[in-house]
Amino acid sequence: MGKNKLKKFAEMETFDNVFQCGVQAQTDPIAGHWRERFFHNDHPIVLELGCGRGEYTVGLAEKYPDKNFIGVDIKGARMWAGAKQAIEKGLGNAAFLRTNIEFITSFFAPDEVDEIWITFCDPQMKKATKRLTSTYFMQRYQQIVKPNGLIHLKTDSPFLYTYTTEMLRLNPYPVICSTDDLYAESLDSNALFTDARALKTHYEKQWLDRGMSIKYIEWQLAPQADWEEPTIEIEKDSYRSYGRNYNSERKEHHA
Repeated sequence: MGKNKLKKFAEMETFDNVFQCGVQAQTDPIAGHWRERFFHNDHPIVLELGCGRGEYTVGLAEKYPDKNFIGVDIKGARMWAGAKQAIEKGLGNAAFLRTNIEFITSFFAPDEVDEIWITFCDPQMKKATKRLTSTYFMQRYQQIVKPNGLIHLKTDSPFLYTYTTEMLRLNPYPVICSTDDLYAESLDSNALFTDARALKTHYEKQWLDRGMSIKYIEWQLAPQADWEEPTIEIEKDSYRSYGRNYNSERKEHHA
């Protein structure tokens, strides 16, 4: 592990807005007490799952001071950036939880969460149970999100967008809005897409620079007892085979 990562991990230990819980399968004491022990208010709680650098967590916390936001990820070196920025901006309504999302029910009580954002997560094309919009995770979200709470997916992946659309059709959950091109001019005056268009993450800007369209779906997590997992064949995302130097190489080629 590089010295820079070790330095970030050490600094995060001093951040009062970071909860580093690692991998736990049993209920954590913070579950059910986020509002009283950290936020000190009764405002709605919104999660950003797979938050990475926490850009949505910080951005939405700035935009909505009457809501509480928690970024969740296992990669601490990335999370450090958002946590530090939240402290520097004095955002008392932004916190970060370092853990595997698979164990999300260990850290929140039933109905404690009002809303979830899933922003540019790995589409996990090889294994459905690892996809953050799979029925495997829907069952977990239902345990912590209040009835009819909102779920947002923002992704560059045609594969994940198609998979999630089919998952919502099969189960079914009420879809509030959906588009395979979030920045299409026809959506400019549509208020339903305002928050999804208001913030662009680091990776989102990369995909847009490549000429990729951004997909977005918002739905309600209506209570249900049984789930049906999609079995349709979905074309894989071939563009992910590009290396991290793709943009610079492309610029050199066209120079």
